[in-house]
Amino acid sequence: MEKLILDWAKEKGILDSGTPNGQLLKLQEEFFELSDAILEKDGDGIIDGIGDMTVVLIILADMFGLSHTECLAYAYNQIKDRKGKMENGTFVKDV
Repeated sequence: MEKLILDWAKEKGILDSGTPNGQLLKLQEEFFELSDAILEKDGDGIIDGIGDMTVVLIILADMFGLSHTECLAYAYNQIKDRKGKMENGTFVKDV
């Protein structure tokens, strides 16, 4: 799926003419759309928002010469042994 997304981004000129700052703004836009969908309990909007944010993140990673999978693996390795507790519905790591 990552390759299909990057092929699409290349075809649309995003990888050639886009910028990381532009992708960051796009990510913010998609975040607000996802936030609205969550608040409205709009299931289709939630799926669309998470998907759209993932597309933007895949493109952003590529702009830095990284793969989305590589970034996920790095993040997992950072959190896998993390200790903490749940507070108000959010995991808070021990310091």
